Amino acid sequence: MNILSRDKQIEIIGMLCEGVGQRAVSRLTETDRKTVARLALAIGKGCAELHDRMMVGLHVHRIECDELWAYVGHKRNPQAGPKRRPSPVMGDQYTYVALASATRAIIGYRTGKRDSATTDDFIQDLRGRVIGAPEISTDGLHYYRPAIRDAFGRRAAHGVINKTYSVTHLNVTEASRRYSPAQVIAVERQAVMGEPEHISTSYVERSNLSLRMASKRFARLSNGFSKKIDCHLAAVGLYVAFYNLCRTHEALKQTPAMALGIADHVWTTGELIDAALKAVPPVPTPTPAQRRKSFRVIQGDLFE
Repeated sequence: MNILSRDKQIEIIGMLCEGVGQRAVSRLTETDRKTVARLALAIGKGCAELHDRMMVGLHVHRIECDELWAYVGHKRNPQAGPKRRPSPVMGDQYTYVALASATRAIIGYRTGKRDSATTDDFIQDLRGRVIGAPEISTDGLHYYRPAIRDAFGRRAAHGVINKTYSVTHLNVTEASRRYSPAQVIAVERQAVMGEPEHISTSYVERSNLSLRMASKRFARLSNGFSKKIDCHLAAVGLYVAFYNLCRTHEALKQTPAMALGIADHVWTTGELIDAALKAVPPVPTPTPAQRRKSFRVIQGDLFE
């Protein structure tokens, strides 16, 4: 990665942010695949740190939350049975996304299992980024209710939207069942706390589609899925930073970060790379004294 020119780095990161897989990027740029992977991992970690530093103290009126499914290493095996303990870093991984509806900015995200622990971490992280008590819309995932109540208290207005889908008929072909979504036959809105003015998750669901199209790791029915959780987290961080800072929204005519007021211009890919590399915390080099302290004395005689 250190020998890559700046233009080559910009070319690689630009392709990765437009839905091109690492192997294809390696072929198109004539760069070693491992070099592309190391660059993506470093920039992705820096983008995650950059997001944590920039997305704080936000005044947001309304937030939409949703989850996006992917998997790392392999899908969940339904034939494994209850004896096999699922790994927290392999299998199904859900990316929780919090979107500011007015500015379309992704102000918070968290990747993990679709359980209460990940939901609590996601909502607590969101609480630390926004000021005041915004209006929040979520889907029917029941983990949201106690998490939002504990993080925001009774001041926030929380609305839940539940969608009922039609049952797929048995004579539908396999291709139609796999590629076509089920039809929505009923929509129910419920005010859980306060009096939300508008209950909808349409914007964040459309944002999830953009993420799935712009990151090869989220593409369905392909071999572009992540093999390690660190690479998956870095890919999400890279996309979020590129989406907020570099990508002009068609409806807003500006980037979400500009609409949110944390940026004054459209960032170039080069600016994003420079900021991400500066944000990555340096890896500490152990001193000789620290290395000596890590030695472990083995008791006993080797010649016994």
